[in-house]
Amino acid sequence: MTTYQMNFNQDFTSLSVLSPTGLRLFSISSQDKVEEIFAKDNTEQIRIVERLFNSSLVVLVTAQKPNCLKMLHFKKKQDICNCFYPSEILCVRMNRQRLIVCLAESIHIHDIRDMKILHSIENIAPNEQGLCALSLNSHLAFPVCQTSGELRIFNASKLRTGMTIRAHDTSLSALAFSPSGALLATASERGTVIRVFCVKNGQRVQEFRRGVSCVRIASLVFSASGDFLCASSNTETVHVFKIDTQAVETVELKAIADVAAKSENSAKEAAASPAAEESSRPVATWGGMFSKAVSSLLLPTQVSEVLAQDRSFATVQLAQGGLKHICALTRVQKEPRLLIACEDGFLYVHEFPADRGGSCKLLSVHDLRGALEDVIELELSESVQGSQTKPSNPLTVTQPSLTMLKSCAASVLIENPDPMQDNSYASILKGDQADAMSDSAKFRKLCDAIDTPTKLYDERQFPPVAITAKD
Repeated sequence: MTTYQMNFNQDFTSLSVLSPTGLRLFSISSQDKVEEIFAKDNTEQIRIVERLFNSSLVVLVTAQKPNCLKMLHFKKKQDICNCFYPSEILCVRMNRQRLIVCLAESIHIHDIRDMKILHSIENIAPNEQGLCALSLNSHLAFPVCQTSGELRIFNASKLRTGMTIRAHDTSLSALAFSPSGALLATASERGTVIRVFCVKNGQRVQEFRRGVSCVRIASLVFSASGDFLCASSNTETVHVFKIDTQAVETVELKAIADVAAKSENSAKEAAASPAAEESSRPVATWGGMFSKAVSSLLLPTQVSEVLAQDRSFATVQLAQGGLKHICALTRVQKEPRLLIACEDGFLYVHEFPADRGGSCKLLSVHDLRGALEDVIELELSESVQGSQTKPSNPLTVTQPSLTMLKSCAASVLIENPDPMQDNSYASILKGDQADAMSDSAKFRKLCDAIDTPTKLYDERQFPPVAITAKD
């Protein structure tokens, strides 16, 4: 079976489909139709594809040149630049301010506007999976230990090292920031527990129980609103968890209180005098009282309740386990939808009941394997949808078999299903401006920014519209 590498862009409005024969980009504008916006033969053996939001900038890494990052303007079919690195590129992450290139033992931070290297994080713990996450406000998270789930947060906007968090006992397998960058979700190689941390102080906010069997987490992503967290693995179930906003607010208040108390203590020490030392009467301060008040909200007995392992808010039961599924929780035509892209080349669009949870009804299926005119778009009839309202498990909905799906023609409406057959399926544009930090001369020789314009796009208009290339 041909395997397809599926990948959503940062706001889930676009999907890239990479196969051994070609690369195709699709725009997801409605649940009933996907539109092909770019196609390219895979003669270069492309292995990594990243698109910058809805812009015309696409980054590619090929198997022929695994240490070369190629940026192109796909609408103009024009190469912008090539950057070379000391070793194989394992992962690329982008937002509107930074481009991150992750190698096995180093991470390199670029200004995406001109691709200048701002900083390099060298001598990190071997990261053979290229695991890292970049928030929209340029918080960067990456593992710092091979044997435990310890990670570090780095401010890629201000180029400052942040805190270290011991998230799990075993090594990490997935990282994801919330859209605001305030929360970080993590999963270990066991995949049984998913944890959510506050980025400001590193305190654990919530813990979710995915299951009891060890699995490999394939996709971990927050919803566009940040209120939900979706996880898929190599099993048949996709889980959606609900973020406890009250717990988040409590932890953030604790972070503010800790900062206020620390600042006040520093001020008191600086202003200490012999007269003040002679006074034995304690003076209540606002910072101290606020810190104690917030801390009282996190007594040990209550912490156990806040950190209780919550179960799934909603689930989808897939037709087949063992395949890699990439998920997205977003709004399509202003309606909440759960998108599931499978490595078999199909895109599943589910309704997401954000108000009540439970089962996620399948709305349409798109076959993205062949040419656009061969796309299979399925809409389930009322009889099939009715059969999904009473599944054996009230929290799950199953998908129809791929055998049935692949036998359908384009735009098929499923009618009168066999009752004995299972026919259900499966503004942060700107950050804090930091002074550019030049890297070592040695590395600059390795980074060959060929044909790079002064700026990749006009700041007054996004995406890029006027890029000229030299011969």
